Amino acid sequence: AELVRKMDWTKTSLGPPDAWPTALKTAVGMMLNSAFPALIAWGPDLTIIYNDPFRSILGKKPEAMGRPLPESWVEVWDQIKPIADAALEGKATFLEDFPLTIDRSGVAEEAYFTFCYSPLRDDEGRIAGLLDTVVETTHRVQAERQFQVMNSELHHRMKNMFATVTSIVSQTLRVERPLADVRPLLLQRLGAIANAQSLLLDKQHGNLPLLQVLEAALAPHSTGQNRIAVEGPPDIELNEKQSLSLSLAINELVTNAIKYGALSVEGGHVTVEWQGENGGRFEFHWRESGGPLVQAPARRGFGTTLMERIAPHDFGGEGQLSYHPEGLRYRLSTERL
Repeated sequence: AELVRKMDWTKTSLGPPDAWPTALKTAVGMMLNSAFPALIAWGPDLTIIYNDPFRSILGKKPEAMGRPLPESWVEVWDQIKPIADAALEGKATFLEDFPLTIDRSGVAEEAYFTFCYSPLRDDEGRIAGLLDTVVETTHRVQAERQFQVMNSELHHRMKNMFATVTSIVSQTLRVERPLADVRPLLLQRLGAIANAQSLLLDKQHGNLPLLQVLEAALAPHSTGQNRIAVEGPPDIELNEKQSLSLSLAINELVTNAIKYGALSVEGGHVTVEWQGENGGRFEFHWRESGGPLVQAPARRGFGTTLMERIAPHDFGGEGQLSYHPEGLRYRLSTERL
């Protein structure tokens, strides 16, 4: 209101406020006292008069008070003009979440608005301008988009997890064995998936550091102090499939080491190493030492299939289990992450 009072309206097509039509004075008074963002565009030039709540819509645009509407919103006038023309012909238009690429801070930005352009009449009943009541909905629209992306990602992860769980259950039950043996093995493998999925959900999107995947996979297993040495670049990251398959592989390796390998006796150790770079060649090594004499198993189980076929497939490389007498070795390599 203060800006309206101080404005030299004689330099605009509206002329001095004392000469304004009563209809315009009434409309301006109602608008200035409203808490809803609003703008009046009046006269042949569609000269702007706006209220305080409308300032947030304008942002850092050059002062709009007293300027023609087409000049103030020149970057979107091609989209707005048909709506303004309709109002000037007597037809009000209401639009929800209307997208506009506007410049109100020196850079183009995508914004969304719910607004109504309504005709305004002068004292003789002729249409002389329009009233724009508007609320910006950019944040809500962006939040809804983000929710849709997250919902789609969750749906994708659930499908992947279900497929992985189905495969684990099928592979675990494929060989006939006592229920007392199958139950803890199956629960342990499902627990490994749950830990990996928990990491992925906490991350929400993007890749996971290999070190974080490794620590989460080892955490449920009590291996004593300094039994597993870990060394590798901390910035190597894995995608979702790689994180899941490596978590399962580590679970199989550490479980086997605790039951039969280096971690089943005092003095046994495991060394875990990896090297490479994101987008380039990558290698992961598991080496056991100081344990019982190693012998190759009589049959191939789920763990062997996982490490020699599933994990290499997810990494786009190869996996090799080596039953050295002095300790089990596992190498997972890929040309690209």
